[in-house]
Amino acid sequence: MTTDYYELLEIDRGATAEEIKKAYRVAARRYHPDANPDDAEAEARFKEVATAYEVLSDPDKRAHYDRFGADGPAMDDPFGFNGGLGDLFGAFFGGGGGFGGSRSGPQPGPDLETTVTIDFEAAVFGTTEPVTVRTATACETCEATGAAEGTHAETCSQCGGAGQVRQVRQSILGQMVTAAPCPVCSGSGQVIANPCGDCGGEGRVIGDKTYTVDIPAGVDTGSTLRLTGMGAAGLRGGGMGNLFVHVRVRPHSRFERHGTDLVHQLHLPVTQAALGAVLSFETLDGDEELVVPRGTQTGRTFRLRGRGVPHVRGRGRGDLLVEVVVDTPVDLSEEAEEALRRLAADRGEDVAPAEKGFFSRIKSAFS
Repeated sequence: MTTDYYELLEIDRGATAEEIKKAYRVAARRYHPDANPDDAEAEARFKEVATAYEVLSDPDKRAHYDRFGADGPAMDDPFGFNGGLGDLFGAFFGGGGGFGGSRSGPQPGPDLETTVTIDFEAAVFGTTEPVTVRTATACETCEATGAAEGTHAETCSQCGGAGQVRQVRQSILGQMVTAAPCPVCSGSGQVIANPCGDCGGEGRVIGDKTYTVDIPAGVDTGSTLRLTGMGAAGLRGGGMGNLFVHVRVRPHSRFERHGTDLVHQLHLPVTQAALGAVLSFETLDGDEELVVPRGTQTGRTFRLRGRGVPHVRGRGRGDLLVEVVVDTPVDLSEEAEEALRRLAADRGEDVAPAEKGFFSRIKSAFS
């Protein structure tokens, strides 16, 4: 018989995962021993197509097969189908093993979510923040067993400790076995005859718990931190779920964040913009000297490199962009107005006359 897995399933080498699954279903029904009683050749082919599907349905195994073929070096099975053909066939058609089966024993607790609000500077430089969540923790009285002192859990008589019950049904392929969590013990495989008085037999109690969360530099509103094993405790000694902390950042009074860059609008009087100035500018890292050249116009941007937000998943920081806005003076004193008129005259620029009521007359002429 052929050992080409693609030929066994009658598919092209570029077949998609869905095409592989469909081809396997067809071939499995064709060669299943129940459909071909006492046919040794069909039984052998059935095992071959099952092996072919096991390899080609897994991207890593398929790539390994495409490179080395069926007789190439061995590869570890990442999914644990070491139980052979029965496990694979049961998993694919909904039986008790592999992907399709129920898992017995204590189950991990659920994941939890919470939100933490931090200051702008804390988001830039990182911080530690206490987070309190309402959660389930292991019962100390019964040490998470759920049983009262001096007693212990007993094996479930319904499932025999397996945590699941199996049902046999008839199909075109013959008898098919499916598995589901045991309704008596809820999949734990054990029952509590004398439950703990503090936890009611669950092995866990509900209460508030506070964690100290390390918040890395560079986070922003919308960032989510995953804290493994800090979720709720599972039933009767089950593992801990995870805690997901969603971050919100308070706005800053002077800076806006654009990615990893910070932006600030610097308002300059006409005198400093025209004549230039050396200013002490406050950054998040402290004061720095900012040189404003003569003749600076509105819209000019000064870039302070490395004074922005750290890259949360890499090295370095963004920049601080200082955008200039030149302010027009208002409420001039007589001396200041006279100085501006001399400046306008020196530059040959026409300005409105000094007498009062000039603009009122202009306005009435257009009314």
